Amino acid sequence: MRALVRLADILDAIVTWAGRIGAWASIPLIGIIIFDVVTRRFFVLGSTKLQEAEWHIHAILFLLCIGMTYIKDTHVRIDLVRENLSIRTQRWIELIGCLIFLIPYCAIVLYFSLDFVDRSWSINESSDSATGLPYRWAIKAFLPIGFFLMLLAGITVALRKFIELFGPPDLRELVEAEEAEEIEHLEDVKVER
Repeated sequence: MRALVRLADILDAIVTWAGRIGAWASIPLIGIIIFDVVTRRFFVLGSTKLQEAEWHIHAILFLLCIGMTYIKDTHVRIDLVRENLSIRTQRWIELIGCLIFLIPYCAIVLYFSLDFVDRSWSINESSDSATGLPYRWAIKAFLPIGFFLMLLAGITVALRKFIELFGPPDLRELVEAEEAEEIEHLEDVKVER
């Protein structure tokens, strides 16, 4: 069981590292959007390359950060029923959701996205617009990367929920303490803002 905790921690570290790298994409994204808005408004200039760069960087940001947001439980959640259930039932729902829906879905998308990227790379796909960005395969390559990270995140959450449901009391407490510490840290960050 301790090996599962270590594995979950290693996967968490990988996904969190990628998410932190991806979060830095927000800085150029903000700069490009501001520049695009200002030049459109005051100088009546439009650029297909700027608009495509915006959605390319947004895709990178989203795909690198989605796994981290799931592990840290900071993603958007619409819980109408789940929140009123016991903690044990919530853990069961999360475990079953990971095993039946999230992990298989990520594996399927990952499988098909590799061929999607390969076909794009083999024809050196570029923008449909004459003034657009080249190398569309480069941005498409982030699709399998993002879903691989989401797959790792799903495995991490499933392992932690499995330990919380079936592990010995000392490991349950360890995993619960780690999750509580992360939640407390995130609440402190929200208060500082």
